[in-house]
Order: sequence, then structure tokens, then C-alpha cells
Amino acid sequence: MATLRVAIVAGETSGDTLGAALMAALRERAGSVEFLGVAGPAMRAGGCVPLADAHELAIMGLIDPLKHLPRLLRLRSMLIERISAWKPDVFIGIDSPAFNLGLAARFKARGIATVQYVSPQVWAWRPGRVRRIARCCDLVLCLLPFEPEFYRNHAVRAEFVGHPLADQIPLLPDRSAARATLGLDAQQPVLALLPGSRLGEVQRLAAPFLAAAIDIAPRRAHLTLLAPMANAMVRAEFERAVARLPAAARLNLRILDGQSRDALTAADAALVTSGTATLEALLCRCPMVVAYRFGAMTFLLLKTLRLVRLPYFSLPNLLAGTALVPEFLQRAVTGANLAGALERALDDVPYREYLQREFLQVHQSLRAGGAASAGDAVLRLLRDKGLEAEGLRH
Repeated sequence: MATLRVAIVAGETSGDTLGAALMAALRERAGSVEFLGVAGPAMRAGGCVPLADAHELAIMGLIDPLKHLPRLLRLRSMLIERISAWKPDVFIGIDSPAFNLGLAARFKARGIATVQYVSPQVWAWRPGRVRRIARCCDLVLCLLPFEPEFYRNHAVRAEFVGHPLADQIPLLPDRSAARATLGLDAQQPVLALLPGSRLGEVQRLAAPFLAAAIDIAPRRAHLTLLAPMANAMVRAEFERAVARLPAAARLNLRILDGQSRDALTAADAALVTSGTATLEALLCRCPMVVAYRFGAMTFLLLKTLRLVRLPYFSLPNLLAGTALVPEFLQRAVTGANLAGALERALDDVPYREYLQREFLQVHQSLRAGGAASAGDAVLRLLRDKGLEAEGLRH
């Protein structure tokens, strides 16, 4: 039987999830497929032979990567050597563009088809990066519907494949079932806290998130706080922030391992770090307040060089093209500001109903097949480059 060889490099939890789904789609379509690369637990369970773990790429911003540069350069060198020797038919970099585009350039120069799964936000900041993407990538798989047009204007092959979460999460989430799963009373008020999936995010955002909870808790009898954690490292950091709270702060707080979807479906509202979690909250129909803090040097560079070009930074607002949900950035991320916005998200019934309608429209617009469409697009690329899904290697 023919065997398709796929080198695949995913960074952090969200990339691991995307990678596992894409691996299953490729295996379903191409039959015998081998995978080698950088993988998290989901991709390893799906059969990817790991050369490194996905959490090693869970770094973002302009400054943080510099702190890890020697380690990242060693990792890149190892991957180039090992993957090149393996002779894959295609290289797929999932998110982590600062790292994966460098790999793609090397592999494309060796005649390997190259794919970037998840477009860098070139439409939002540093648009000049599109020239590098054009040099490095044969195909960009886009999760958001407005992205391919940007690439077409720069002669880059790009396809909207939909966001996998939009297919995985039902259009009508079952709030009662989610509460039952978590052992919550159907009537009790519930607030979800999602302070980030990266260590730096939790270090910068856990304290103001907890301060907001402390602010509103006395006005809400029997308020339950759910804090789903992406991994053990960020859980430990969040627990340290909880331990620093004053003795008088009494919160009915449950820290969960994973279960973000259950928590967001069950919650009346959520305080969410900007990123994929905001999209998950939208798809779960959970009213939210979004916050983000960059490291001080990163934010100074972004501001000084005017690298950001959009009026919004959260995915719900970008996708809707309007200010659906409140956003707080840098110094505006205070317990008082977050608590005030949460009060509206919890209590303003017409606003909550408006969000439900708008969230549903965005949800529907993001359904385009997800991993199945991505798998089809990769195989079309290989056929167009003269490689057949069958007969690649005997």
C-alpha cells in the first residue's frame, strides 16, 4: 500500500488539537499515512512520532522568543536535520509562524510541499510578512473567512477551511448537560475565568481576573467560579496567584483540568484572555469580557512601531466587524474595569439576547468542514504538484 509521509509541527494546546484532527482527516482520505514532527498528547495519540513536545513552542510576542532563542535555534536545527533525512512528501506547520515559516523555507528549498495551517494575523499587524509567507509556503489554510481575500491580493494560494471548533461545538449548546457534567445546580450563578493557556499570560492576568471575581462575588449569592486550566504548568501558576489572595477574600472557586468547553457552556458569563478561548466562548454562547496584557517591552515596540492596524483585538469583535464584547488592554486590565463589564454581561438581558443572535451568525459563518476541508486542500496541493495521494511511495 502507498504511504504518504507528513512532517507536522504544532505549537501549544490549540495547535495539537488542530493537528490531531487534520491527521485523522488525512488518514481517512489517503489511506496509509506516517506522521513525524512536534506533537502534543492528542497528536501523539493519533500516531505522530514526536521529535519534540508542542509546549516547547508555546511562546509569543516580540520579546519572549528572544529569551528562548538559543533553545529554539537548537530545536529548529534538529528538526531540519531529522525531517529532511526522513524525506516527507509535505511539511505542515500549525500556527507558531515565527518558528514554522523558517522550517517551511528550508523544506521548500529541498522540494518538499509546504503548508501553513492557521494564517498569521498579517491582516492585523506586520502585513509585510505576507512576502515571506509567499516565499515559504505553497498553501495557507485559513480558519477565518476574510483571510483568503487578503492573500489573493498578494498572489498567495490560500483556502478558507473553516474553524474546527465551529464544527465540533453544536449550534445549540446544551447548558443543562454541561452543568450536570460539572455537578452544578441549574439555577446557581456561574462565572468562568480563563486567564490564558501560556505561562506568561497567566502571570500577567491571573491577579486582575481574581480581583474582578472578588469585586462581584459579594453581590451574587452562591456564585461559583470555574477556572479551566490548559495544562499543569499554568494550573500551578494560577494556584500560586490564588494563594496570594488576602485571607478575607472568599471565593467559591473550582479549578478544572481542561474542560473549558463544559465550563463556558455552563457559565452565565466569562472573563477570557484574548485568543482561541474567546472563539470557544462565542461558540458556546457565553457572554464574555476579553482582556490581554503583553509583556512591557513587547507592548512598547507594538505601540512605537505602530505594528497593529485594527480597531479590535478579540476574535468575536474581529469576526463580527463590530464591538460585540468589551475589550481591555494593558493598563486598562484592572479588577474594577473587568468587574464593571462583567456586571453588564451577567445582568443586561437585552444585551445578552443580542449576543446570542450575533454569536449564532458568526458560528454559522465559520462552518466550512474544518479538518476535513483542510485534509482535502492538502491532498489537492499534492496532486497539483504532481504527487498522487496513492502511489507516492511503495
